[in-house]
Amino acid sequence: MKRALITGVNGQDGSYLAELLLENGYEVYGLMRRKSVVDYGNVEHIKDKINFIYADMQDVVSLIRAMRISQADEVYNLAAQSFVATSWDTPCTTADIDAVGVTNMLEAIRVVKPEAKFYQASTSEMFGKVQAIPQTETTPFYPRSPYGVAKLYGYWITKNYRESYDMYACSGILFNHESERRGLEFVTRKITNSVARIKLGLLDHVELGNLDAKRDWGHSKDYVKAMWLILQQDKPEDYVVATGTTITVRDFAKAAFKAAGIEVEFEGSGVDEIAKDKATGKVVLKVNPKFFRPAEVELLVGDPSKAEKELGWVREISFDEMVERMVANDLKLVEKEIKSANL
Repeated sequence: MKRALITGVNGQDGSYLAELLLENGYEVYGLMRRKSVVDYGNVEHIKDKINFIYADMQDVVSLIRAMRISQADEVYNLAAQSFVATSWDTPCTTADIDAVGVTNMLEAIRVVKPEAKFYQASTSEMFGKVQAIPQTETTPFYPRSPYGVAKLYGYWITKNYRESYDMYACSGILFNHESERRGLEFVTRKITNSVARIKLGLLDHVELGNLDAKRDWGHSKDYVKAMWLILQQDKPEDYVVATGTTITVRDFAKAAFKAAGIEVEFEGSGVDEIAKDKATGKVVLKVNPKFFRPAEVELLVGDPSKAEKELGWVREISFDEMVERMVANDLKLVEKEIKSANL
């Protein structure tokens, strides 16, 4: 039985990855930070199948202890301060977790079990101000946020340990991937949750930032399969994981409203742009300048050819299906909220 250690196990990706590994017969260990109230997050439904270890990415001693306890054959580093907007407010903490934290985990592996395979969750935000379209494994990086910069350090230190210590250490450069388990602070889940509230009469409209930003969106469940495949290869290499298609925030919102049975039409442009419900004429979406980034990333679209060819990775959940799943899930959650409030 293989052993796997997942940092960030109770997040969106960590939960889907834990499910996948358990299905494949792994003994799964997950890192948790000590809190006054235990929060299993997205792994509440499988918490009895996971061996939890208290540790912190900023504390290398705790990570060494976690490696000694787990004796992991595979380590998936998904822990991060992953909200881009917050990285401008907490740049030092973001660097401590997303950059130095990766080094701490690599050191723990090197000291305890250097033959273990290591996966680093890298991000398309490292491309930032894109130097080529689409972005591949050889496209130069140009991060545009403290988050992107910190993640770029994590990417390079992973490559450095691979080349310096002959470790099986590699990165998956994952483009935007969402799901029903995505946190409410992320724009995609903010949209689907707000759409559900508008549909059920709890909200008048949703406020968003740059509607022209283009992203390459896939489903988390498909992307964690790529993570696992990356560590099943004979030699460690880095891979771009993406859909190869790009969609604006505007079109994501339009698809979310459609999934809830609301047809919208957009009017105006820039900060004056709005969306109206075609049936009622009510404004259901407004642009708010406060949600614009200090340095915008206008376009991200990846080329997954290498992953498809070498890993045999196949995307199974389409964009429309992903949005429909997210909206349906949020409608159920909001209906439950309403029912509880009326009891």
